[in-house]
Amino acid sequence: MPTMKHASCLLTVLALAMSAAATHAAEWSVPVAGNAFRTAPAPGSDGFRRNGAIAWADAEGVFSIYFHVDRPAILSLALHASVPAGHSTLVVRIGERTVQTSIEGADPAPHRIGRIEVVQAGYVRVDLQGAERDGSVYAEIRDLLISSDTEDLVLDYVKTNQGNLFYWGRRGPSVHLRYEVPQDRTLQYAYSEITVPPGQDPIGSFFMANGFGEGYFGIQVNGPEERRVLFSVWSPFQTDNPRDIPEDQRIVALGSGPGVRVGEFGNEGSGGQSFLVYPWTAGTTYRFLTEVKPDGQGSTIYTAWFGDKSAGQWRLIASFRRPKTDTHLRGFHSFLESFHPSFGHVGRRAYHGNVWVRDTEGQWHECTRARFSADATGRGRHRLDFTGGAEGERFFLRNCGFFNETGKPGETFTRRSTADQRPDIDFDSLQRR
Repeated sequence: MPTMKHASCLLTVLALAMSAAATHAAEWSVPVAGNAFRTAPAPGSDGFRRNGAIAWADAEGVFSIYFHVDRPAILSLALHASVPAGHSTLVVRIGERTVQTSIEGADPAPHRIGRIEVVQAGYVRVDLQGAERDGSVYAEIRDLLISSDTEDLVLDYVKTNQGNLFYWGRRGPSVHLRYEVPQDRTLQYAYSEITVPPGQDPIGSFFMANGFGEGYFGIQVNGPEERRVLFSVWSPFQTDNPRDIPEDQRIVALGSGPGVRVGEFGNEGSGGQSFLVYPWTAGTTYRFLTEVKPDGQGSTIYTAWFGDKSAGQWRLIASFRRPKTDTHLRGFHSFLESFHPSFGHVGRRAYHGNVWVRDTEGQWHECTRARFSADATGRGRHRLDFTGGAEGERFFLRNCGFFNETGKPGETFTRRSTADQRPDIDFDSLQRR
């Protein structure tokens, strides 16, 4: 059974059975549907049921439940669980300590784990693994039950499924950098570089480099054997179903590079999407260039190029026309997102460096300051494992993994200048169609 060490999880099992709770003890019910993950033998959705419970028969399977405490505390733990028949025994690991818990009864009921001491604030991980069973599954578990006499203790976790929050909470918090750009210039191009450190690129990661008011451009990890470069532009017509977009408000593909697939997307607004299946690697620096330019006829053309910085070449991803739009580059930003809920417990990180914009007069302007923000999952304290900052010449974004650091939305970061690395691009040689 795997072990995961957290600074906050230096725990001591005080008893194998819960003592009688004091009348003033606070109580919490942590639903597994929004706070548990299959962590062994590999991440996945096996074991998660439509009714919000977890149930499994695989002896190698480990399910981990996470919650956050804001101070040292003594906690009493139990599982709200049942078994379809007979009796089961679970191995429960918290930090370095292991206990066994018996589960019996076909109706959900509390089953005691014990009392633990959490010696400092942070995330607590509770691992569950089957040891013995009479029935078809080791257990059907709905909630982790927690009580504590610790005064004013605050627990943070995904509490309800209102607004489909169990899904969003398991995906994890998204974090963003909004770059400071000249306000007295008309901007046409955005340029930035991304380096993903080795080991920080799990499945379900979207490292978005060049975001703008009407779309985004970056790299993804879509599966064990597939990675993509993705460029999308939203339609001006607001809908999550691309089929509903009127003909005169559809995104029109004007061109694409070799191997790029062009189509539509939905479910988060709708529009035109392009992607290149490309084996980008962690530890390599990639560069991104986006042009936003009105066509003079009531539409705007968006074009994106991508390349390995060390190779010194650019390849066209796609060019789109957005109707009923007359704008240049605006809202330049980057973000880091986990889009696969089964991998929302695995950490990821990216460095964003050498960030620039170019105005319509051909002048480059360096972006050395960026404002940090988080999505509703982070802002609402459903997940606290997110942060960002500046290290030397680069900004960074980090999320997921249940690490014990939380960024401050609204904070501004300043990176060291890379004026000596100003982009040197032959725009006339760039493929556009």
